[in-house]
Amino acid sequence: MKFLHTMLRVGDMQRSVDFYTRILGMRVLRTRDVPEYKYSLTFLAFGNGNADGGAELELTYNYGVASYEQGTAFGHLALGVPDVAGACQRIKDAGGKVTREAGPVKGGTTVIAFVEDPDGYKIELIQGGVD
Repeated sequence: MKFLHTMLRVGDMQRSVDFYTRILGMRVLRTRDVPEYKYSLTFLAFGNGNADGGAELELTYNYGVASYEQGTAFGHLALGVPDVAGACQRIKDAGGKVTREAGPVKGGTTVIAFVEDPDGYKIELIQGGVD
C-alpha cells in the first residue's frame, strides 16, 4: 500500500490555495471543478506528489459551505522542515498564524511548532525528516 493523499474540506478555495502555496511552499498539481455536483478539488504537494512517491493534499470546496466543524477526532498534519524556528518566522512574515513557537516537544528533545491554516486546521512543523 501507499499513502496517496489527505483531504481537507475548506470554506474558500482560493484563500486555502494561497496559504498552502504562498505561505507553506506547496504547489498546485491539478484542479477539478464539478458544477453538477457542486464541488471543486485542488491537489497540492511538495515536489510532484505521488509521481515522486510523496503524499498529496486534496482540498475540497463544497459550493456554498463557508466553514466546517472540525470535531475532536482530527489532530493535525505534520511537515518535516530543516529549521522550525526559521520556518515559523517565514510563515509569520508571509501573514500566516503560528500558534506554538518553535521549541522542544513536551517530554522530549525534538523541536516542533504549530501553525494554523485559514480554516483552523493545525499543522505541526517537525525539525528534521527532510532529505
